[in-house]
Amino acid sequence: MGDVDLVRAAFRAECLRLGEVLAALEPRDLARPTGCVPWTVAELLAHVRTGAGRLIDMLAAPAPTGALVDAAGYFGAAKFTLEVDAARIESARAEAGRVESARAEEARIASARAEADRVEEARVGDGRVESGEERFGSEGARRGVGLGEDFDRAWRAALAAVEACPPDRVVRTRHGDAMTVTEFLRTRVVEVGVHGLDLAAALDRPPWLTTAASRVITDLLTAGRRLPAELGWDRLTLITKVTGRTPCSPAEQAALARVGLPLLAFGR
Repeated sequence: MGDVDLVRAAFRAECLRLGEVLAALEPRDLARPTGCVPWTVAELLAHVRTGAGRLIDMLAAPAPTGALVDAAGYFGAAKFTLEVDAARIESARAEAGRVESARAEEARIASARAEADRVEEARVGDGRVESGEERFGSEGARRGVGLGEDFDRAWRAALAAVEACPPDRVVRTRHGDAMTVTEFLRTRVVEVGVHGLDLAAALDRPPWLTTAASRVITDLLTAGRRLPAELGWDRLTLITKVTGRTPCSPAEQAALARVGLPLLAFGR
């Protein structure tokens, strides 16, 4: 499998895996705090959904010109200033609020329909009155336009747009950089995969990072360099350590310094 196919397959696999998790969430799960302070699970999911669908608008815009930035350059430390992080936080909160409002409205409509049906059945007098749960399913299924459904639509539309264009099509990022669509999609694998680790921790679940995504992320983090054998890390450990999800010991930090990994910045 070539690099282009690997990146696309990793994005698909990781989004599908996250979608499976979202389908099983209870409403109370969305209010849990995450390690990406100050976001809740709902707000972090809104951020991931926005990131997964970002290529839709980018590909609709004219291709920019100028020097190209790769995925490592996208995660350069200078990009994620306090102002940029503050804007990301507020954007995710606003998106989560929008989705929750839509969910609440859908639930209100479903409840009104269920009540109307019960009244009508009682009037007819056939003695059969279904409960709202039997008619409309569980609370999780009644959420309507919820975060899971919104995320699923966003990533599928983005991937369809990617697959309809050449892999070297150039897009402009929100930082103003020009990137090939494949390199930007690589950053989306990082976003969905690494934030998936954050969500797994917040939900008290084992990490669900897919093999394809872990390979793409590891290749980016190491820039093809071999890590010292004494570290003994698998891909998941490497990703959690290098992105700051779990701390490195002084000995581990020294080993990484000897390798000279690229300095990348990843938000919490």
